[in-house]
Amino acid sequence: MNDTRSRQVVIAGAGVAGLTAALAFAERGYPVRVFEQAQRLEAAGAGLQLSPNATRILRQLGVLDRLLPAAVRPEAVVLKDAATLRELARVPLGQAAETRWQAPYLVAHRADLQSALTARVAEISDIHLTTGARIGSVAAGPDGITATAEIDGKTIEAEGFLLVGADGVWSSVRALVDSAKRAASPRSRFSGELAWRATIAAQSAAGQAFAAIGAPDCVTTFLHPGFHMVAYPVSKGDAFNLVAFTRGERIAEGWSGHADPGILASAMRGTAPGLAELVEMVGAWLTWPLHTVEQNQPWTMPDGIALIGDAAHAMTPFAAQGAAMAIEDAATLADIIADFPADPAQSLQIWENLRRPRVARVARRGAVNRLAWHATGPVAIARNLFLRMRASDKLAADLDWLYGWRAAEAAVRR
Repeated sequence: MNDTRSRQVVIAGAGVAGLTAALAFAERGYPVRVFEQAQRLEAAGAGLQLSPNATRILRQLGVLDRLLPAAVRPEAVVLKDAATLRELARVPLGQAAETRWQAPYLVAHRADLQSALTARVAEISDIHLTTGARIGSVAAGPDGITATAEIDGKTIEAEGFLLVGADGVWSSVRALVDSAKRAASPRSRFSGELAWRATIAAQSAAGQAFAAIGAPDCVTTFLHPGFHMVAYPVSKGDAFNLVAFTRGERIAEGWSGHADPGILASAMRGTAPGLAELVEMVGAWLTWPLHTVEQNQPWTMPDGIALIGDAAHAMTPFAAQGAAMAIEDAATLADIIADFPADPAQSLQIWENLRRPRVARVARRGAVNRLAWHATGPVAIARNLFLRMRASDKLAADLDWLYGWRAAEAAVRR
């Protein structure tokens, strides 16, 4: 095996997972080749939440300082009853989060995070990013892997000891793994949930309507049977990101589209007039069918392939940890590969064994959140009573396992 092949990491996908992985491996001294099928790096989605377990890693990789000018540090997570607008609970963030978890809790537009990652990648000569190139085949053998990509009608090859599939819920690398194994690799499926997304200017009529019923400097979640909505500031506070969740039918095989607004209106029956008026003022909502990836198959292959982020374990966003799990995956994969350089196959298995329980626990937390936020009748009454009685510092302590996570400590416990 030549030196380049023995050291190079090939990454499919230049989203949050892929660029974080590129930075993490480069920090550990590995040359990195990244292939992105899109011609331009344009972030899909709107806002995202970055909890301290993610921002701690972004700080280590030199990304956080580039993100901070465009991000917002919310003062709290506020839970409200969507029918009465009564505040049910408040989890302190802001300086309290930095004091408790030694890293900030941020909300940002996904495009701003993508820009910060891209800017940092551009500073590192060991990372070579190629856009407009989709990996179409992979040959794996005892000497490493060879990935073949198509770009401008030409075929190019990249050799390395590891291929990282960071190419999202419809991962082409996952499909290649599936083909190579002649078995089912983790499959994406529609969750039955729809996300209704909108971004509104803070000074617009809709923005002012939200400020009147929500907490404009916080992450506000409105709870209702069969429906909830999350809202928070983005883009230096100049806009609000709104996302509502309902049950619904898959509208298309893709990221987003437009669904029947009657679905959203029906789910919101019984909500406060101010909230219903806000939703109506927003007008056109972009609808995203939420997909997950089945967790009954491996994320790694011993001959040098690993799936990270949504490619491995896409989950519904009810724990607000999709980006954070991708960032954690990337950082821990680079750390463990670097710590066990003599045996990449063993390193991949160690990494998967480390990550699976963590990701599964986060997914369970999201499922519990969804049930609690959409509760009805006596269950909703009990939920509201519990939240009102639970002190804010206790609610924060309940999140220590999630937000206080550190890669080095997790690796020691493996």
